[in-house]
Amino acid sequence: MVEIEARKFKLRSFRKGDEASVTRYANNLKIYRMTLALPFPYTLKDAREWIMLNQAEQHRKRPGMASFAIDVGGEAVGCVGMSDIEVHKGEIGYWLAEEFWGQGITTQALRLATRYGFNELGLRRLFANVFTFNKASKRVLEKAGYMYEGCLRKNEIKDGRLLDTLVYSKIR
Repeated sequence: MVEIEARKFKLRSFRKGDEASVTRYANNLKIYRMTLALPFPYTLKDAREWIMLNQAEQHRKRPGMASFAIDVGGEAVGCVGMSDIEVHKGEIGYWLAEEFWGQGITTQALRLATRYGFNELGLRRLFANVFTFNKASKRVLEKAGYMYEGCLRKNEIKDGRLLDTLVYSKIR
């Protein structure tokens, strides 16, 4: 089980008991609109499946993903993690409960997760795909040292619409 302390929060492995807080905070239309993979509405069933998936990945010798709860005051109020982990690279993503926006938590969580991916998982490249209209996420990535690589046209389908995404990466 991983636990990384920061000033305002800690990153930790998801655990049984996080279902209620993950459901409460992830079930937000503003978060849904800016994320690639979160469903809406976000249900307790979704949270249970997410936590079980993360617990199973923690026990694999070479995980295909590594996600952390962003814990504020003992509650899982967000997530930062890497998916599609291959030998040397992975995709990083994140979300944070709306009431914690604007406090620098997401940027710091991204920095810590990036360091974990490089130092503990041995990755050499992390990248993120961001919707072109998600200015806050673009700024978070830039503040965390990620570099803009380009625009992928009609790269994702969200709510039946083809959307462009911007690619940001950090190389070790």
